[in-house]
Amino acid sequence: MHLPTTYRKLVAHKLSPNFREATTIVEVPLPQPGPGEVLIRNRFAGVNATDVNITAGRYRPGQLPPFELGAEAVGEVVAVGEGVQELRPGDPVGTIKLGGGYSEFQCIPARHAIPVPEASAEVVSLLVSGLTASIALQEVARVRPGEAVLVTAAAGGTGQYAVQLAKLAGAYVVGTCGTEAKANLLRRLGCDRVINYRQENLTEVLRKEYPHGFDVVYESVGGEVFDLCVEMLARHGRLLCIGFVSEYRTGPHPVSQVRLYTKLIPKSAAVVGFFLPHYVAHFRTHLPRLFQLYRTGQLQVAIDPTPFEGLEAVPDAVEYLHAGSNVGKVVVRL
Repeated sequence: MHLPTTYRKLVAHKLSPNFREATTIVEVPLPQPGPGEVLIRNRFAGVNATDVNITAGRYRPGQLPPFELGAEAVGEVVAVGEGVQELRPGDPVGTIKLGGGYSEFQCIPARHAIPVPEASAEVVSLLVSGLTASIALQEVARVRPGEAVLVTAAAGGTGQYAVQLAKLAGAYVVGTCGTEAKANLLRRLGCDRVINYRQENLTEVLRKEYPHGFDVVYESVGGEVFDLCVEMLARHGRLLCIGFVSEYRTGPHPVSQVRLYTKLIPKSAAVVGFFLPHYVAHFRTHLPRLFQLYRTGQLQVAIDPTPFEGLEAVPDAVEYLHAGSNVGKVVVRL
């Protein structure tokens, strides 16, 4: 296989939540895999709302530019180092590595390469977005049949999986979104009640139609939506705080109100933060299940149809995601 002598990758050259201003493309020598390593040609990379947190320096306080960007990617092995037995050139693999996604190639320890059925946009979507929903709902919230689940930003990259996996667990699922295209997707995914907050008043609908609240909330919007979700927790309710996208570009907003425990204790409720890298031990069981559900048609994968091609398109893709334009997971073809 003929390989180039150089490759390109996206790096942050300054700290800023403005992704476009913070990033640049650099060309560097292509490394050769050392003992126990594999060289991977990335084909698809997932775009995440938290990309702007990474360029702002919030993921690794004290880290100074330049540093590499991107998270999940899929591609194929193009070269293996000495001692690598389990992988060979041509094998499709996935990676979940901070700084590995927005790059044409990456060289990593072979043990960190995840065998995948194919190097496709659908598979890359399952890596971070699918795993987050699967592990959070099953291992942390422990969703049970008959429970009521509320999913905010339900038509996004990870929300779509939270809806479907909660349904597969036997729950009643309410999903929120902001466009009719997203509402149509949620209906196709089996959402029991879809709330387009631009057509209905979210607070009024939840208070009126669900006076007993929700057993589980899968929340990624933050701000006033988070406050409402805390209010809507049922007795013994569990709120999974996956993110707070509404504050990513501005930074966290200071608030002045009664402390959270005054709302949780009367309901014996809980708010739990969820950060996927803390649950690596569960990847081995959850990822094969996700692949199996997808392969058998029990889990649909919604990829936003807007094409983003090459590293040059990554800033466009990040801005598109933050504008709320996406229906499903945003993916860049490399």
